[in-house]
Amino acid sequence: MSITAVVIILYLGFFAGFGVYLNRSNTSASDWAIGGGTLGVFMLAAGVAGTRIGGAGTYGVAGDVISDGIGHLWYSVNSFAALFLVGLFFAIPYRRLKVVSVGQVFDHRFGSYRCQWLTSLCVQAEYLVVNIIEPYVIGSIISGVTGLPFVVGVAIGGFLIISFTVTGGLKGTAVANVVHCTVIIFGLLLVGMVAMNNLGGWEAVVAQSGEMLAAANKDEVRWWSFTGIGWATIIALFIAATIHTPAASVYANYASSAAKQDYLIPSFFLAGIVAAIMPLVAGFIGILTMAAYGSESGLSSYLNIAQLAIDTGPILGGIALAAVLAAVISSGAPILLASSTMFVNDWVPGSKNFSSEQQLRAYKIVTVIYGSVAAIIAWLGNISSVLQLLLLGFAMVVPPAIAVTYVFYWRRTSEVAAFCGIATGFVGGLTMWLFNTLYAGVENATAGGFAQWWYELIEYLGEWRDPSFLTLLLPLITIPVLTLLMPNKEADQQRYDEFYTKLGRIQPNFSWK
Repeated sequence: MSITAVVIILYLGFFAGFGVYLNRSNTSASDWAIGGGTLGVFMLAAGVAGTRIGGAGTYGVAGDVISDGIGHLWYSVNSFAALFLVGLFFAIPYRRLKVVSVGQVFDHRFGSYRCQWLTSLCVQAEYLVVNIIEPYVIGSIISGVTGLPFVVGVAIGGFLIISFTVTGGLKGTAVANVVHCTVIIFGLLLVGMVAMNNLGGWEAVVAQSGEMLAAANKDEVRWWSFTGIGWATIIALFIAATIHTPAASVYANYASSAAKQDYLIPSFFLAGIVAAIMPLVAGFIGILTMAAYGSESGLSSYLNIAQLAIDTGPILGGIALAAVLAAVISSGAPILLASSTMFVNDWVPGSKNFSSEQQLRAYKIVTVIYGSVAAIIAWLGNISSVLQLLLLGFAMVVPPAIAVTYVFYWRRTSEVAAFCGIATGFVGGLTMWLFNTLYAGVENATAGGFAQWWYELIEYLGEWRDPSFLTLLLPLITIPVLTLLMPNKEADQQRYDEFYTKLGRIQPNFSWK
């Protein structure tokens, strides 16, 4: 066994044991799901940041920089904007409502199970993608470093994520991320500096990159441009990676985990800074990897990133790759935890009447089942772009994010409008993605009928065919229009008063008459 593999095993083994140790303090559903409401600023910031620097923020950004160019570094800007947006406008309302699932907001406001269920469906679409990506990335790294079969690497990844989630709970992931965020940023940055020196310095990297891009018949100017991926893609990236974030239920968990309400805004601000740094470091690694090994995309590029780390030295490379694996686990763990709490609270009949012990047992059982299914799909799947797959999941969460925003900040928002807005955005975006996937092939250019019509449409739209545009525009327009056409009934006045009084920002002043 190589020194690099030994370092990785020791690092991950330590944190697996750490999760078991923390399990002693998870004696109730509250301890497990929101850390007992005891997290301070820095621990909360590290935990929140960890949700953004997993497979997408590391290997996802690096892999897409390798294949498409540095325009994907916009993910850094979007990560900061996303977390700061939640901290400013949503974290405090979530805490005051004491929700652990964003869908519960609609239950508090309207007593609407259908809005709650549909919101959970949208968010689960994203979280299933995340829960698949994380063991996939772990399997790719372990397979590339140790030579073990990919299925074994995925199984190891799935086991580590599930076990750490079940034992450590939300507080475990937050505590571990204090170390992970530090190690991964400085470890990968050091790997990058050593690798750049080995390649002959930055000027040599630029020159060698030009040769690799020319060999791959790629436009060097476009590859090195921050707008080279196109403004339509940049805007779609912002919609998918930033605007969806308020509806990501894991932040409702973290909002309730703070020891004090005053900790929320500074914590999410610091988390945004940390989350923004990671894609920049990952992009730097992607540039060096492309210069060293070429502009290949897909799984091979991820293996090349691992090779770049190893080539800097077995110990340093081992630490860097262990940190990436740990970051993936610490991103996957809170997402898996949020998936489980959502599933139980939104989809299990009678869960409102569960005791704390029953809730905790249900959370852990769902965690094991959900994580195992996701790992199996990761093994069977063939993922060419981690970041692009995740952005699709993000786009599906935009509709409930728009609906929650309307409910919080436009008090007249009606239940039927919220439901229809979420439904049209989710179905419209998913349909757009499905048709784009089915009819994008050049063989449809002369196929006739609907296939040819859709092919010509997406060729005309270009990058504007991204489904995130529909997931934003449909609920943005549908909700206010339907609210004006079908307002809430006067019988809703008491629930309205209770909801906005609980939020506590402005006393109710709207009259139904």
